[in-house]
Amino acid sequence: MTSQSVWTAIEAFVAERDWAQFHSPSNLAKSVAIEAGELLECFQWDDDADLADVRSELADVMTYCLLLAARLDLDPEQIILDKLEITRSKYPADSARGRSTRYDRLQD
Repeated sequence: MTSQSVWTAIEAFVAERDWAQFHSPSNLAKSVAIEAGELLECFQWDDDADLADVRSELADVMTYCLLLAARLDLDPEQIILDKLEITRSKYPADSARGRSTRYDRLQD
């Protein structure tokens, strides 16, 4: 999912600043939420957000997500695949196709 060169760049960036000491799971989870809020802010008043701002904030969210997964010794690809399986059972294609209905109301 993430190339080795990207992961190496992230690790080097963190190491150069001695920031790993601050990367507890709770701090990283908070950072994901904070950066996600900043991403959402790009769309606060207009769906046509500035693409450069979106790219920057999305990169921050993704970086913190990868750091959190690594800190918890989780494989990002595997946890996504696992979650897709769970979600697939909650939202069967024949019931959910073209609908944004919450899973517990799909049969209504």
